[in-house]
Amino acid sequence: MKILVCVKQVPETTEVKLGADYTLQRELVAKVINPADESALELGLSLRERFGGTVTALTMGPESAKGMLREILSRGADAGVLLCDTAFAGADTLATARTLKAASETLGGFDLILCGRRATDGETGQVGPMLAALSNLPCVSNATDIRVIETSNLKLNIEIEQLLENGIITWRCELPALVTLCEWSHRLRLPTLLGLRTAGRAQIQVLTHTDIGLEKPDCGLQGSPTRVIHVSAKPMGLRTCKKLTAEEVLEVLP
Repeated sequence: MKILVCVKQVPETTEVKLGADYTLQRELVAKVINPADESALELGLSLRERFGGTVTALTMGPESAKGMLREILSRGADAGVLLCDTAFAGADTLATARTLKAASETLGGFDLILCGRRATDGETGQVGPMLAALSNLPCVSNATDIRVIETSNLKLNIEIEQLLENGIITWRCELPALVTLCEWSHRLRLPTLLGLRTAGRAQIQVLTHTDIGLEKPDCGLQGSPTRVIHVSAKPMGLRTCKKLTAEEVLEVLP
């Protein structure tokens, strides 16, 4: 089973600044693996251990993101791929999904794509489902677990537990597919000594927009149909509130 895990490096703190074009200024902030992506990575590693295959970690970011990919390799991933190009800068969720799709196809395609359900620096939850839609793949979001089922014709299907507001629903679909994982669903394993040595010697594959067959107008800020044009902050504790008694609440309820 070929598994692709899409990961993102996010600021370790919520104290981030915006540039003049309202994109995040990430250079001077410590960065970590997005928590939900840790769950996706651990699930991918667990599935490979049970069913064989490979786990490839893919991220889009600056040259410094190689450090995150080496950390992922030290935990057991087979390969790390970095999408690094100034043309990718400032991408919104659609441009990001378009870039990830092109990279996935360049890498030869995968049986299962795993993503975190959301990133802590954006909270949109859009990239995974958009990637699935662009790739014409079935998609289940907010998953807590995956079970692989071998059918009578030796094909692999998966059963996915999806978290809803009022419970859990189980879906079954054929591979290839894309699933996004809840951040608390799988605890990422620690690196091993052998993994650390392997990661230190490993080659990180770096791809540019030309390597994956995208034109500059389809990437980054140029390829993003959405723009942040205004940002405002609501000071904590200053919301206008009116305290009501139980009787007053009952009066206004329909």
